[in-house]
Amino acid sequence: MTLPDGFAALRVKDVVRETDDALSLVLDVPAEHAAAFSYRAGQFLTLRVSVDGQEYRRCYSMSSSPVLQQDLRVTVKRDGRGVVSNWLNDHAAPGDRLEVSPPDGRFVRPETDRELVAFAGGSGITPVFSLIQTALAGPAGRARLLYANRAAGSIIFENALADLAGRHGERFSVTHHLDHDRGVLTAAGITEFLAGVDIAGADFYICGPGPFMDTVEAALRAAGVPADRVHLERFSVAPVPTENTAVTEQVTIELDRQVVTVDYRPGHTLLQTARMAGLKAPSSCETGSCGTCIAQVTEGSARLLNNDVLDEDEIAEGLVVTCQALPTSRTIRCVYE
Repeated sequence: MTLPDGFAALRVKDVVRETDDALSLVLDVPAEHAAAFSYRAGQFLTLRVSVDGQEYRRCYSMSSSPVLQQDLRVTVKRDGRGVVSNWLNDHAAPGDRLEVSPPDGRFVRPETDRELVAFAGGSGITPVFSLIQTALAGPAGRARLLYANRAAGSIIFENALADLAGRHGERFSVTHHLDHDRGVLTAAGITEFLAGVDIAGADFYICGPGPFMDTVEAALRAAGVPADRVHLERFSVAPVPTENTAVTEQVTIELDRQVVTVDYRPGHTLLQTARMAGLKAPSSCETGSCGTCIAQVTEGSARLLNNDVLDEDEIAEGLVVTCQALPTSRTIRCVYE
């Protein structure tokens, strides 16, 4: 049954233990929800989970491929501070029902015959695995992967990746980097991996911890990879600073034909401000990665703490991801469309 706010209760068909601290949830999508839950490789789902009476919403990428007739699957790694990821790893079981919103996200590939060159760190393999499977499903698809982990026991999909490499011969290769053996991956290691890559004939996808992604992105830039060929998926967020926002006095928000003006609390994002005003503003990842909370600033200005969604032209038009937007003008007006 579809919930009034866009979530559906999906049955957990199976729970697959991938490593000691990561599992995959295989979800049963009934026929009446098939269209709503169709997706592109690299996208994610938002799960709404109650833990100890508190509601949480968290994004988890699909590790299944939309073109291989696989059951819908998300993979969740335990996090020392992750309330939901830890709860799912400890309690999720076949037969459970989880409240899930339809797929979203822009970490996707266009129709292309360019090689897919991917860099994954830890659980960042999840959307990358979906992209790789999908690329290789075509007769001419080519992919290569540099996958960094702390130790061998942390490698998610190790056997599945080896199987892909075995079945697809020269069309796919995977290079593992283990911090335990070689130290943290450096720019030199990335440059070495790129030695056999046709830069002009490839698309580059990066997902993993922030420092890992920064290192890879800088190495790609140094190698001359055009910015529009580099795609990133971030699910971490910088701390919200409180300085430089005291100039803002009032925020006006338009949503669903409602117009609300409230006093601004320094340090709050536009999304937080909308919620404090009693509005049910759309949101999902809350890290500036998915685009669910996009709105347009029609008066005033804001700066983005993190943005993996909007390009320069969209920002110039006044679009912001409200979960990462801090007002910088005395008054500001934003409109959710």
